[in-house]
Amino acid sequence: MDIEEGLIDLICFLEELFVDHGMNPVAAQYLNLLINLVALTLIVLGINYLIKRFIIEGFKLFTNKTKTTIDDFLIKSNFPKYVGRFIPLLVVYKTFPLIFVDFPEVLEVFYFVLKIYVIILVIWICRSILRSTRNYLKTREEFNDKPIESFSQIIMIFIWIVGLMFIFSEITGKSVVGFAISLGAASAVILLIFKDTILGLVASIQVSVNDIVRIGDWISFEKFGADGTVTEINLATVRVQNWDNTYTTIPTYSLISDSFQNWRGMQESPGRRIKRSVFIKQNSVKFLTSEKITELKKIKLIAPYLETRQTEIDKYNESNNIDKSLLINGRNQTNLGIFRKYADSYLHEHSAIHKEMYIIVRHLAPTANGIPLEILCFSKDKRWENFEYISADIFDHLIAAIPYFDLKLFEAPSGDDIRNFLGEKSES
Repeated sequence: MDIEEGLIDLICFLEELFVDHGMNPVAAQYLNLLINLVALTLIVLGINYLIKRFIIEGFKLFTNKTKTTIDDFLIKSNFPKYVGRFIPLLVVYKTFPLIFVDFPEVLEVFYFVLKIYVIILVIWICRSILRSTRNYLKTREEFNDKPIESFSQIIMIFIWIVGLMFIFSEITGKSVVGFAISLGAASAVILLIFKDTILGLVASIQVSVNDIVRIGDWISFEKFGADGTVTEINLATVRVQNWDNTYTTIPTYSLISDSFQNWRGMQESPGRRIKRSVFIKQNSVKFLTSEKITELKKIKLIAPYLETRQTEIDKYNESNNIDKSLLINGRNQTNLGIFRKYADSYLHEHSAIHKEMYIIVRHLAPTANGIPLEILCFSKDKRWENFEYISADIFDHLIAAIPYFDLKLFEAPSGDDIRNFLGEKSES
């Protein structure tokens, strides 16, 4: 109480001095008020300087000596600066009413503005802590693929909603509970205005809980032209860096409302699937004669198979007295069947193919373009560029090997083919 009385005497000292020297009491009161306001402003600026010069700098020196990095992020998000503002605020809170003791209307406005400022300052401090936590978690490996941005935005929206409820409560004079009840009555309008935000909030929670997408996942979203790595997931959008280094922004809600392809399963599996076909001309498929089989035995990959298989076939034909004057009688080997076995052996010998996963060479139903011979296997290297090299290497070899089996690939006639055909026809 003595300190408060001393402050009052100090504040009123100049006013009394001016009156004693013959100044009008009203003029002396306002001049004293102006001088006190200037003095208070200078004191607050001085305290701010001291806080910045010593307290904040001291906090920085302290964080440099600690092993954890959370305090470094607190500095970057201005946490010490916001907390330090409470000291000059306390000085103003204690001094301002003494200066304006004769102006109750001004004090009423002052207390109102002060409450609003304290609410906003608390929101800023919460935001600073939230940002620091978010940036710190991003440095931890176990959180690299988590949508931390979405969670931080959800929490920040909740903090702002609570803060705005307190602010409107101060403005309207209603209690926070009463304001919340009136807010509930206007929920239909709020849902309409904040529809996208609410949908993003629901989507963010479902994406995280159901583990639909993580940061670092490679996704393909044809509807939005996205095909690349997810770099950011927030409340409203998902950012994808495409394979050509362009960026595509996808609404977060689309991840649960539309269909897209996530390649995470491939990235986590031991190999990446190769599934392609070559189309064989149907009229090039034929039975193999003994002479052709002897010739094909020179191919190292299928020589043991041909030897064993032909022995079984000959034994069967002899035991059943098959008339082999016609090649179609009995059991025979075909050039397509031998080539299929060659392709299978080649894949099993290929060093880049994962041998513990499926390796299948099969026929599909014949089409107007020929017989699809499908190759299905898995490469050990899942990186996109290396995967393409491996796939190209396999099919380069198989396409070049096809003529050795007297097979032909289907290829639609080009303009040169048609011109050559017409030219030969005219000459004949």
